[in-house]
Amino acid sequence: MNTANTTTELPTEIFDEEFETVGDHHRMAAHHFAAAAKLHLQAAAADDEGDDEATARHAYVAYRHQLNGTQYAEIAVMDSETMEDEDSAEIAAD
Repeated sequence: MNTANTTTELPTEIFDEEFETVGDHHRMAAHHFAAAAKLHLQAAAADDEGDDEATARHAYVAYRHQLNGTQYAEIAVMDSETMEDEDSAEIAAD
């Protein structure tokens, strides 16, 4: 199964710079989630072929990408000024 067209290609320059914006964190989250999806598809194909070793390897790397994606998504939300402003307004209203 060819899964090359199932993920979004990201510009390589985002890997060469430090993360400075919430958008950068969202892009990295998307990159990791897309990589996880691709690897899960590879794990499924390997399982269909009865290749237990490849299935486990792809699933493990997919899980690591999922964890990284979740971490970047959490950072993006935590760094979002909009969310901080809304939380502050709620606390002040109480």
